[in-house]
Amino acid sequence: MYDVIALGELLIDFAAKETDADGYPTMKANPGGAPGNFLAALNKYGMKTAFLGKVGDDAFGKLLLKTFEKAGIETKGIVTDPSVFTTLAFVTFSPEGDRSFSFARKPGADTRLSFEEIDLAMIDEASVFHFGTLSLTDDPVRTATKKCVEYAKRQGKFITFDPNLRLPLWETTDAAKEQILWGLAHADVVKISDEEVEFLWGITDEKEAAKKLLDEFGIRLAMITMGPKGAYLANQNGAAYAKCPEVKPIDTTGAGDIFGGSAVSRLLKTGKKPEELGVEELVFIGKFACTAASLSTTQSGGIPSIPEEDVVLERI
Repeated sequence: MYDVIALGELLIDFAAKETDADGYPTMKANPGGAPGNFLAALNKYGMKTAFLGKVGDDAFGKLLLKTFEKAGIETKGIVTDPSVFTTLAFVTFSPEGDRSFSFARKPGADTRLSFEEIDLAMIDEASVFHFGTLSLTDDPVRTATKKCVEYAKRQGKFITFDPNLRLPLWETTDAAKEQILWGLAHADVVKISDEEVEFLWGITDEKEAAKKLLDEFGIRLAMITMGPKGAYLANQNGAAYAKCPEVKPIDTTGAGDIFGGSAVSRLLKTGKKPEELGVEELVFIGKFACTAASLSTTQSGGIPSIPEEDVVLERI
């Protein structure tokens, strides 16, 4: 049995480390893909996980499989395809530290996963099904994702969703909005950033955004991340803010994924349904996840070990 199974992209992130006089970066390769980062955090904090996806039959695909196996993530649902290359992402940084993404994904292996290649028995064995929107950009993986979400819901699994907006991968902004809204309409637990909320609805107030997610979309637990300002968690019982510890980040890539996986790990540990959580539990989950995400940025994407007793509960 698995606590969480995820479907989505596996890729290599090439992050710029330095730039020469002509502006060309020297880059470091790291394992990437939001659903994989999400599962890695869950495994770090004691959950059992599995992945559904596709990589190329190339050096990077083989590296990713080894990385997943080392992290303890079940890989039997990952298809290796010799006809396509493993997806690559190139991350560069402005002088202010803002990230820009360029993708080698035309097509990338992750987009070529078909529904017929998925072992539905693995979904049957999981309590939670997780997905994001990078697997909704192109067919056949878009159809595969939607069919799996609908299958998981029919099987009584609860659904977690992370929009993880990457506009360069979408043909139009309207297409991105359409698929994000589809994901929200099918999710029980959502991790969404303040920037994504503003993109969808022009809303800049996290309380208003959470109310919209709970009341209009039927979300059972909304988690809105706000970068260094922390996060706002809400269900129909109440809401709470969580602070981030002050850190000097090295690389923020994957921090939102670490937040999501860490938060869901603590949610599952409570043994409660998302809508049953009280305010103190929302505070703790938010604080734990903010701490994990913040500390991960100081370790080049590494996931820190955080004893629960080291997480200080406080509201802002």
